[in-house]
Amino acid sequence: MEQLRSFIKKEFYHIFRDPRTMLILFGIPIAQLLIFGTVIKSEITDIHIAIYDQAKDKTSQEITHKLLSSGYFILDKNLESLDDIDAIFKKGKVREVIVFKNDFGKNLVKEGTAEMQLIADASDPNTAKLAIAYTSAIVNDYIKKLYPEMHMPMQITPEVRMYFNEEMQSAYMFVPGVMAMILMLISAMMTSISITREKELGTMEILLVSPLKPAQIIVGKVIPYLFLSIANAFVIVLMGRFVFGVPITGSFILLMLETILFIMMALCLGILISTVAKNQMVAMFISMIGLLLPTMLLSGFIFPVKNMPIPLQVLSHAMPAKYFITIIRAIMLKGVGLFYVWKETAVLIGMTLFFIALSVKKFKIRLE
Repeated sequence: MEQLRSFIKKEFYHIFRDPRTMLILFGIPIAQLLIFGTVIKSEITDIHIAIYDQAKDKTSQEITHKLLSSGYFILDKNLESLDDIDAIFKKGKVREVIVFKNDFGKNLVKEGTAEMQLIADASDPNTAKLAIAYTSAIVNDYIKKLYPEMHMPMQITPEVRMYFNEEMQSAYMFVPGVMAMILMLISAMMTSISITREKELGTMEILLVSPLKPAQIIVGKVIPYLFLSIANAFVIVLMGRFVFGVPITGSFILLMLETILFIMMALCLGILISTVAKNQMVAMFISMIGLLLPTMLLSGFIFPVKNMPIPLQVLSHAMPAKYFITIIRAIMLKGVGLFYVWKETAVLIGMTLFFIALSVKKFKIRLE
């Protein structure tokens, strides 16, 4: 036991002496979280628009003022004709053109209807959809407040409430996803590289002939990264809470226990990668390509799994991050307990045991 303790202590010293390893373990996760927090947005701000106002009456001007004062839109240009629309879209700066038809305000008062046209640049379909939705909502809100007595026949006015994320904050989506991606990548990649480095440098032979058993070698390699990954998880959760305002509605203890389970699964996966990789470059390539892209694309982190083709939906069930993201979102945002996430927890436990068994089977106590 004393030999194992000394080996673990040596691994900690080795990690802390290497500035590159410390940068990967702590610098990159913080940078990734900050980058995702400022880049991934499900809301829009400062969208450049152009307006062609044929009516030029009080109502069209008030709607224009309401749009520009909302904080979502910036007026780029007032157009003089419909022929200018194509040219201004080709410049690439303007994302939406709003056209008020003749006698807009007069028709609204007399007939209860008025025509306006919303034209969006759909070369970026997501931004186009958001711009149209925001504009329509602002215009409808203006009409409803200006003419509260105006009702169309059989009109239904829905009252919308977004549960668990009323302000539709993007951080509520990306913090759990980034947490899963970072812990998966760091835990698996660093563990696989650590073991393959011993093979590449020839020091694995020394470890194998030492009094340490193969299981102790693996445990000694894994434990430092387990504790450092848990520290990473603390940093990500605290940054999500205090920097981006993501709540922790459920049990913090359950949150960390599920996180430790996911880290252990990723570490076991890293050990499995090290058994098939002959050098550090191969281990890093497998970790980056085999784990990073599937975690981002197939886990539901960015794109909904149900919107994917059936083969990719089936493949997504093999992604551990998919279950972890579901667990984290349920605990942090919905405040649920283990009773609601036991299926996902059981899957992660099963994957951990599977990777451990496969790693032990493939781990070679003699070098070729």
